[in-house]
Amino acid sequence: MTELDARPVGRVLGTEDATPLSFWVAVTEGEYLQLDDVVTTSREVPGRDPVTVSGVVTSVRARHEGAQFDSDVFLISEGMLPAQVQEAAEITVTRVEPEVFVPPRPGDAVFRATGDARASALYFDRMVRMVPLGRGRDGEPVYLNADFLDGSRGAHVSISGISGVATKTSFATWLLYSLLHSDALGGEAVNTKVLIFNVKGEDLLLLDHPNKHLDDRLRGEYERLGLPAGPFGSVTVFAPPREGDRNGTPDVACRTTGVESFYWTVAEFCQQRLLPYVFADGDDERQQYTMVVGQVAARLAREAEPKDDGAAVVDGVLLRSYGDLVDLLVERLGDEDTRGQWAGSAMGMGTVNAFIRRMINSKRDIGRLVRGDLPPRRAHGVSTEDGAQVTVVDLHNLPDRAQRFVVGVVLRTEFERKEKAGSARPLQFVVLDELNKYAPRDGTSPIKEILLDIAERGRSLGVILVGAQQTASEVERRIAANSAIRVVGRLDPAEAGRPEYGFLPSSQRQRVLMAKPGTMFVAQPELPVPLVVEFPFPAWATRPQEAGEPPASTLRSATGQVDPFALAEEEDDIPF
Repeated sequence: MTELDARPVGRVLGTEDATPLSFWVAVTEGEYLQLDDVVTTSREVPGRDPVTVSGVVTSVRARHEGAQFDSDVFLISEGMLPAQVQEAAEITVTRVEPEVFVPPRPGDAVFRATGDARASALYFDRMVRMVPLGRGRDGEPVYLNADFLDGSRGAHVSISGISGVATKTSFATWLLYSLLHSDALGGEAVNTKVLIFNVKGEDLLLLDHPNKHLDDRLRGEYERLGLPAGPFGSVTVFAPPREGDRNGTPDVACRTTGVESFYWTVAEFCQQRLLPYVFADGDDERQQYTMVVGQVAARLAREAEPKDDGAAVVDGVLLRSYGDLVDLLVERLGDEDTRGQWAGSAMGMGTVNAFIRRMINSKRDIGRLVRGDLPPRRAHGVSTEDGAQVTVVDLHNLPDRAQRFVVGVVLRTEFERKEKAGSARPLQFVVLDELNKYAPRDGTSPIKEILLDIAERGRSLGVILVGAQQTASEVERRIAANSAIRVVGRLDPAEAGRPEYGFLPSSQRQRVLMAKPGTMFVAQPELPVPLVVEFPFPAWATRPQEAGEPPASTLRSATGQVDPFALAEEEDDIPF
């Protein structure tokens, strides 16, 4: 037995065509329909059970019936002309049960759907594993089918919107929090891993700190969605060493412990053939010097002899820093006697010089990430295999070239690890902002190839990409096409008109231009209409000023130390 409001909210309009996929409703006097309301109606079909047609309001209009000229509105308002105000709503059909695709008949009563009727209209009744997304316009919970998120029937998430307004990273972290703290994954949630690249500020470095703005009202919102209100319970933060620091101190200001520094030794750089990720810009791949990159990387991998402290001996030269490595390459490639051995005999001097110039320019950017001068440590690379459930890799203090290098190397390492494991479980989620920078529509690069591999094969390996970008139109098409879940926040008018947003109805394309922070349009495969969702304010700190003191049990570093994070001075501003 479905639940409907006892009184019809309107009747199927007879002056507009009603089809099996859309129809118009004349709103009853004293009632109203707003965008995103869920309604249902039914009709009798000869020889069949009654057909229930459910849908979502995608457009609403109001006009004077009886007016002929624009100026008649003044006469009607003064009571000098007879006319009636009539509101009507366009309904986009979401579900027909049973699937007898006939149009509703003019005059049929239309009801506002609640309870079971609403769940049926939005396919929630068919979702075995539901991930809470937030509240709909009617204030009721909205869910995502976990089958399209964890690879069971689809995978990958694409989030688009204006930077600083669309709250893309806030929604990405909220989505993962909801997934990990709901019943959607069951027992798998404990072993599921999340890798987050932090590219802007230190906002994502405090996921394990409660938000000081958390109050009873916000707790109530989480409770209504069936979720606890609190921070992520298991977080590890990795940050690059500070510039010029000889002790490997993490370059982070908002916390002192619970954070580890990452870098690669000179020996690892050579043996693992990491040189191509120094040239990870899409423009680099269009240049001929990339052939020199392959030749040099192969030579370094063959000849490098590692030392205990991370240094390496190449061609009889001891290399203790990235600068030493660059100097060696410049010397060997600049010498006519050794140039052919390192770059290949067919390479012209102009191509070799282009490679040399870029290697010299990379010294400052990559120098603190490739080291042979730091004390031996148990671990210095980024890995999600052991330890915390959420791993945050901080990149915001690194220049663009260094950011690309870290993203490329870490993604390659994690993807190769999952390939060797040969199993899709445990799941590995990867959150990457500015996806259009790492996987642009034009050109190619080592990072783009990895991201394409994740988009096309990651589902079978349990690697799920959650990509965020300002402009989906500038992201590689195959990555966007493989995203089962598409999320849109506020968009720029020019971007909203792009064909990449064709899944949005015309009314929603207009609405995304004025969407408030915290409001997202979520498209999932089962529903023909994206659902408008307001997700709750994060219960974890999204900036240092919001951070409260975390539970001691959730903030232990690899050395077992508890993070004595000092409470920041409270501010009144909030991100949305």
